[in-house]
Amino acid sequence: MSHATIAALATAPAAGAVGILRLSGPAALDVGRKLAPGIPAEPTPRHAYLASFVDAEGRTLDEGLFLYFRAPRSFTGEDVVELQAHGSPRLLQLLLRRVLEDERVRPARPGEFTRRAFLHGRMDLTRAEAVADLVAADSEAAVRAAAAGLSGALSTRVRGLEEPLRSLHADLEGVLNFPDEAEGADEDMSARVAALRAQAQGFLDEAGRGRLVRRGARVVLYGPVNAGKSTLFNRLVGEARALVDDEPGTTRDVLEARVEWDGLALALLDTAGLREAPGRIEALGIARTREALAAADLAVLVLPPETPDTVAEAWAREAGATPVLHVAGKCDVGGAALSFQGAEQLRVSGLTGEGVEALRTTVLSRLWGGGTPSAVALVSERHADALRRACDALARAEEASRVSTLEVVSGEVGLALEALGEVSGTHVSEALLDAIFQRFCIGK
Repeated sequence: MSHATIAALATAPAAGAVGILRLSGPAALDVGRKLAPGIPAEPTPRHAYLASFVDAEGRTLDEGLFLYFRAPRSFTGEDVVELQAHGSPRLLQLLLRRVLEDERVRPARPGEFTRRAFLHGRMDLTRAEAVADLVAADSEAAVRAAAAGLSGALSTRVRGLEEPLRSLHADLEGVLNFPDEAEGADEDMSARVAALRAQAQGFLDEAGRGRLVRRGARVVLYGPVNAGKSTLFNRLVGEARALVDDEPGTTRDVLEARVEWDGLALALLDTAGLREAPGRIEALGIARTREALAAADLAVLVLPPETPDTVAEAWAREAGATPVLHVAGKCDVGGAALSFQGAEQLRVSGLTGEGVEALRTTVLSRLWGGGTPSAVALVSERHADALRRACDALARAEEASRVSTLEVVSGEVGLALEALGEVSGTHVSEALLDAIFQRFCIGK
């Protein structure tokens, strides 16, 4: 664990009402007092002092607040000083440069304050990552889910699986290494493994929803030319983003717009209509349509009314493995309702707005199902991969409990524990910590 004192600006490098310079480490108080000479040698922790911030010659640069947090009762677990000045980027750079003149101080690396909080036991790894999630959240659902993670929602879920797994592993190792003393500890092994595997699988099943909140959903409008996709796109976005014309093939590229529905962030994509024998530029747009479909969470297939089932099925195959929602577009021009496989489909009109609210509701239902997006645990790709490996190991342990030796079961349970430890931080390498905290901003 490093003993260097680190410093960084904790606010964005832009003009604002307040700017914060943060120091953490053994020299934080001494160095901070050099900039605010009126502060007592033993300031009251968590007390805001009105102070004058000065340059090396003692000339006043600004007047602001000086706050001291004594170790270990601070964010990082170390002595922390915050100087709250006026939000002038140039002023803040002068203050930062001043503290960095002290040889005991170095610039903080991205996420280093939060990393020190983790290393000093002030928070586990899931809560540390929730800090970055909260900073990066771009929807209400993401904000609320990140805040829940910061309060320990995800760590509670992980601990609820990790602790009984650790207990099971200890019992199995006890039977293997001390058979007389631990006799009978493995009697209900199969049932315990099965229950933990089911619990882990349930957690993994929710991971997709957590990742959806974290990154937002991608919804692609696609279908034949002149089916009303661009008009519907404009209606869903709330402004005229896409060109609309009676001439088929107006859209030549993929247009993207960000919206937020019921707190969930979505990227809506309007794509070039698919047809045979397009022009050269239009063909490039069609290729991009297919790329967008492959990366989408949901494809909205917009078809003219009265499209036969066989034609609708052919269009649906264009989406590949992406789930498809069938929609009858241009319902304002008449025509019978589109049905697909015997079920009547949504009728919408981007021109009049008919059916648009029902479409929004259906899209959210297909993406999310029931419940509230903010109620899920925010899960990253890293978390999901670790959960998947834990589930795989427990599935092998469940099988081994029926057909193999106790050593194999214990080994697989140990692998599941290691995978979960990568989420909670109980089993994590320096390289993994580097990768996690590199995505944080400097000063956090």
